[in-house]
Amino acid sequence: MPSRTTLLATTAALVALSAPLAFAAPPAAPGAAPAKAAAVAAAPWNADQAAASYAISPARVTASGSENPGVGPGNAFDGNAGTRWGSEFADNAWIQVDLGSTLRVNQVKLEWEAAYGKQYVLEVSKDGTNWTTFYTENDGTGGTVTAHTYPQEVTGRYVRLRGVQRATAWGYSLFSFQVYGGEPAPASTTRTNLALNHPAYGNLYQHAGNSPAYVTDGGWPADLKADQTRWASDWNADRWVGVDLGASSRIEAVDLYWEAAYAVDYELQVSDDNRTWRTVYRPSAAEVAARRADVKAPGEAAGRRDTITLPTPATGRYVRMLGKERRSFYNPAPATAQFGYSLYEFQVWGTGGNANAAYPALPKNSTGAYRTTFFDDFTGSGLDRNKWRVVRTGQEMGSVNGESQAYVDSANNIRTENGTLVLESKYCKACTTVPGGGTYDFTSGRIDTNTKFDFTYGKVSARLKLPVGDGFWPAFWLLGSDVDNPSVSWPGSGETDIMENIGYGDWTSTALHGPGYSADGNIGRTQTFPGGGRVDQWHTYAVEWQPEGMRFTVDDRVVQETSRQKLESTRGKWVFDHNQYVILNLALGGAYPAGWNKVTQPYWGLPQSSVDRVAQGGVKAEVDWVRVEQK
Repeated sequence: MPSRTTLLATTAALVALSAPLAFAAPPAAPGAAPAKAAAVAAAPWNADQAAASYAISPARVTASGSENPGVGPGNAFDGNAGTRWGSEFADNAWIQVDLGSTLRVNQVKLEWEAAYGKQYVLEVSKDGTNWTTFYTENDGTGGTVTAHTYPQEVTGRYVRLRGVQRATAWGYSLFSFQVYGGEPAPASTTRTNLALNHPAYGNLYQHAGNSPAYVTDGGWPADLKADQTRWASDWNADRWVGVDLGASSRIEAVDLYWEAAYAVDYELQVSDDNRTWRTVYRPSAAEVAARRADVKAPGEAAGRRDTITLPTPATGRYVRMLGKERRSFYNPAPATAQFGYSLYEFQVWGTGGNANAAYPALPKNSTGAYRTTFFDDFTGSGLDRNKWRVVRTGQEMGSVNGESQAYVDSANNIRTENGTLVLESKYCKACTTVPGGGTYDFTSGRIDTNTKFDFTYGKVSARLKLPVGDGFWPAFWLLGSDVDNPSVSWPGSGETDIMENIGYGDWTSTALHGPGYSADGNIGRTQTFPGGGRVDQWHTYAVEWQPEGMRFTVDDRVVQETSRQKLESTRGKWVFDHNQYVILNLALGGAYPAGWNKVTQPYWGLPQSSVDRVAQGGVKAEVDWVRVEQK
């Protein structure tokens, strides 16, 4: 089981789940750019395209207004950290830049002054009239905000920040408004890099700043060492990254610019439909052996450029690198260490292509009414094993998170009584030995619906009453059904924590875990019960899980709202479009409680007072009912 540790309030709060909308353009400021303007084609691949455009013509930057002439909109694009745009004192103030030509935008960076936007949107337009939202902020905190666009299609000539609500009584105040991207390679009848600024794809990557989008942005550091724009996979050999050329193309050669964590062995493949792949190149056994032998400490290692000329040109629309083996590093002794694959640039040389290649639209929320697809109110004489699987330490799972209990299949720990499910912890010094030889002083209960009821999307809720005491860790949560697949594992499987409590009487927490936002860095919130409420009273905990995001509630009060759009823009890949299953458990001690109570003895996260409570009996989590509703 993965770690589910200290929860931090993050940028994921209260983000609108609505689909992007088109808005009418605001009135153009005097001196707005003409319909046709010189492109910024000469700007370097890693240049701020907004600043480059402003340098060509300050008239390309416009705004709804300014507080005074000294804080005009150009100050946000002049490259001077000491100047700023200060808007008029209006919530709906806006600022926009004409990039001079249609670019694929891969990143927008904002540097706020103290008067920041509490709520605002970033939008893109091809004509300056019809706008599409690609980033929505509903709980801004100022500072530096970097919005990565992958995997959204954000292509246009104009980029705008449109205010919704100010955080202060002043206007919006921006030191800097930066836009990064480039012009997609058009169709070509002469040999060219057809992949330049085209849509790129991959499976699991480390975080939003290392998405596949950066392998086609046109550049790489000269020393192949710097941490500049690159794709970085997670720590698994079975990973791939590829590009959509836009149309069937004649592919003659490929250049791969690797960071030090290159592939020892890989395949180049082509496809007509992005589903069925044909291998057109693989390094020879001798080449693989030579690459495998190049073992150096991470600080000494450098990247490499692989130039592959295909013996016979291939035909296809999609091209990808499928990793087979990662490079090893001395780290420092006695064994080798491996990272994910790290690729700066993926060039595809040939003819054909089409600049209109685009990322597909993200899935939308389903319409229609909810209906119950799973329900248990625990009124039977025992646990319904047609609905629930009992999880046992040493069999269905190993010991996790530094917790002290062994999960066992016993009526002492898992039972139904008076119409409720009871998960109870027990203490007996060194009394429990599990398969594999581990010995435990505590036993407890854990059940799940894995293989009984796995599902995608829905409203999941339960009514619970929890024990109070340092280190008692009950949880109601969902886990990706592919967690046991070694090519996925955690956190790539995704984890949805609907309710966690670590023994404090007045609050619980919610969280999402995935690649780039797991463990201590999860996207989570804590909530305190209003009106003196406590966890040892009955409360209903729920999540509404939809393609566009998650909304968590306690007693129908929203406590966390996270949109897919913002999660992928700021943190990492959304991994919640596949089956998850329901879990109920009562743990003792471990990483999450210890992170708060700082207890190390007699058990990590579990003080003697709580041990005594368990020994006396009655430390239990009670469940009135569990329900899953789906559209």
